[in-house]
Amino acid sequence: MIIRNKYALVALISALSFGNISFAAVTAEEALHLKSELTPFGAERAGNADGSIPEWNGGFTDPNPDYERGGRRADPFADESPQFSITAENMAEYTDNLTPGTEALLRKYPDTFRIDVYNTHRTAAAPQWVYDNTYENAIRSTMKGNVPENAFGGIPFPIPKSGAEVMWNHQLRWRGGDLIHKDNWYQILDDGRRVLISDAEVNEQVPYYFHDNTLEKFVEDNQPFWKVKIENIGPPIRAGQALLAHEYLDQDNTQTWVYLTGQRRVRRLPNACCDTPQPASAGEMTFDELYVWTGKLDRFDWNIVGKKEMFIPYNTNGFMQPTSDDDVLGTHHWNPDYMRWEKHRVWVVEANLRDGERHQVSKSRYYCDEDTWICVLGDRWDANGQLWKVLWAGTFVAPDLPGISMGAFGMYDLIEGSAFFAHINNEKENQFEYLVKPRSDIMYTPDAMAGSSFR
Repeated sequence: MIIRNKYALVALISALSFGNISFAAVTAEEALHLKSELTPFGAERAGNADGSIPEWNGGFTDPNPDYERGGRRADPFADESPQFSITAENMAEYTDNLTPGTEALLRKYPDTFRIDVYNTHRTAAAPQWVYDNTYENAIRSTMKGNVPENAFGGIPFPIPKSGAEVMWNHQLRWRGGDLIHKDNWYQILDDGRRVLISDAEVNEQVPYYFHDNTLEKFVEDNQPFWKVKIENIGPPIRAGQALLAHEYLDQDNTQTWVYLTGQRRVRRLPNACCDTPQPASAGEMTFDELYVWTGKLDRFDWNIVGKKEMFIPYNTNGFMQPTSDDDVLGTHHWNPDYMRWEKHRVWVVEANLRDGERHQVSKSRYYCDEDTWICVLGDRWDANGQLWKVLWAGTFVAPDLPGISMGAFGMYDLIEGSAFFAHINNEKENQFEYLVKPRSDIMYTPDAMAGSSFR
């Protein structure tokens, strides 16, 4: 863990007290650590003391020679077997490396839920130009309140000084500039019944990571950092519906639209943030629970708890191998036969509801992989202080990107016993296609969404 002196701590507390104060970028001397003992993204390059976490040596960048762009993805570690399994019976032996949410799932489903722990592979990678931009961001990017400034084309805060910076690293994680995927979204009822919410085509565009873009153009044109369009192909009752979102660094500017087939018109959602139920998940998840965390940070105080070695879902290409959704989804949770867990170092960030703010959640904790900055797990407590929701994301190896990307994600409601699973693409031929060149931004307009919908 990076140690900070007491003067930096005092400065941090002062900045948290005044939302309009900017956090300073790191010094040029600090940034040089990104070229020595830290990886280009800011992780500890060395392995851990007992060797269970290896040294980072550049990541996994060798594409499968049989892979066709837009096709099904292979599992580079298909020949490996678990080193051991964690169950409700033996989890006390591993409690230091488990999140409260993971332990709660083991207790809630003792007969069916388990964790298969595999050998750790530090597969994270990115193109050199993303590393170069990350280095530049380290010395130029600042936080004004909860808004990043002067960040572009890389991790904005590779040497983070605050919890908010870690969460922005997650939101601005490396994921390519343009991608398409088709997948199923499921609601799991408390009695174990599974309901198909969406058979969707998802198009995503990330102008923040356009290779031919520039910081100056990105700022001058006030471009969104991420655009996503979700179009429902099925089930029949929802076919033709669509959702479009433009996410901005200053998230007061974020806009979200929906197309409703019964009305045959596009409507802008008035409050597409925070604890508002998200329509693409049939209201199971809130807007700020998508992809473990998405959205505005201003209702919470964000603090770095520290860095820990924890078991997390990682390199989960095996989850994408079966050709039936039934194989990977059980009655109440995913099938543990296909979910790979590894030990990695994560940043632990706690969010506490600010005095005077309203939200269904009083406290959350997020566990963000140091190599990719993807927050792979999250725990949320309700207003009574009871552990309520477990958020999760599977990360998969995409050497064609190159990088580690977020695949399936979802939520477990520990109180109601329900769950939600998104981006389940086992029955699809397209499993996350990363395009070489960005498509026209016209397709990410409300008018285009109405024109491409049907019914």
